[in-house]
Amino acid sequence: MNILEIKNVNIYYGGKEVLREINIDVKKNEILCIMGPSGCGKSTLLSLINGFLTENGGEYTGDVILKGENIKAMKPIQLRRSISTLFQDSKPFPLSIENNILYPIEFYEGKIKNKKERISSYLKDVNLYNEVKNDFKMSALKLSGGQKQRLCIARMLTTDPDILIFDEPCSSLDMENTLIIEKLIKRLSEKYTVILTTHNEEQAKRIADRTILIGKNAN
Repeated sequence: MNILEIKNVNIYYGGKEVLREINIDVKKNEILCIMGPSGCGKSTLLSLINGFLTENGGEYTGDVILKGENIKAMKPIQLRRSISTLFQDSKPFPLSIENNILYPIEFYEGKIKNKKERISSYLKDVNLYNEVKNDFKMSALKLSGGQKQRLCIARMLTTDPDILIFDEPCSSLDMENTLIIEKLIKRLSEKYTVILTTHNEEQAKRIADRTILIGKNAN
């Protein structure tokens, strides 16, 4: 079953064609890896999917269908909740660990009950709970690099999305933390559909169900 379909898409910035004739079907609970050299348009393609392309001045022809609905007909807030993105430069908010989790929940849902249970649940989802369970009020900026990345991933889950997008999720991590994040992404795909970009062929082999290549060498 396809959860996302990209049909006959051409992308433009300032009238200049950036990507052309993009056709991609993404299956539910698939880990799809998008590969290509730096500057080939990987991040641009992600911005098409999550709706940021047009907000950032880009244009496109063709259609992007999410769960049977054209994203052009969706409200931006609806699309943000359905497709959650970890950008390459994503960082925790300069808030406590608990408020990094609560902020997006309260933004979308308003006042919430059972806060501690919600926080604990999302932190457990990313295997961070046991490391911070006694320090929820600690600044998230005091966490290690790998912990910060897992907290950002926990924050992604708070919108109850259908698709998780990761743009080079391990680019700033050492090998130990890279493997932790890769294992986490594999586990999350049991519940979510995952689309990620990387320039690391070995990483793609380790975690992707399917890899597509974009750029000059794509076939």
